[in-house]
Amino acid sequence: MTEEYYNQQTALDANAKIRDLEEKQRLLKERILLIGQNLVSERDEMSSSIQEMKKTILQLKEDNLRMKEFVQRISEHVSGLARKEELLIVQRQLDLLRGDKYK
Repeated sequence: MTEEYYNQQTALDANAKIRDLEEKQRLLKERILLIGQNLVSERDEMSSSIQEMKKTILQLKEDNLRMKEFVQRISEHVSGLARKEELLIVQRQLDLLRGDKYK
């Protein structure tokens, strides 16, 4: 009888250990699935963020190019204009010429 009791107790202990292991395995499986889902959602968010950054960078490059062209045009326009000193010299020359005519 004690041997039977011992065999039954051993079988119950083995069943309990198996149930515990199955429960741990189920919990691990759920955790792994959650980690996988989080990983996929993070990847999707990162991908969309990177796409948005690429669009922003392209827009900034275009804006920078337009500003460079604008500055180049202004520079060319300004270089074609007379400077204040040059105008003063021409004004003095005209004043001298006018003064000579009226004498």
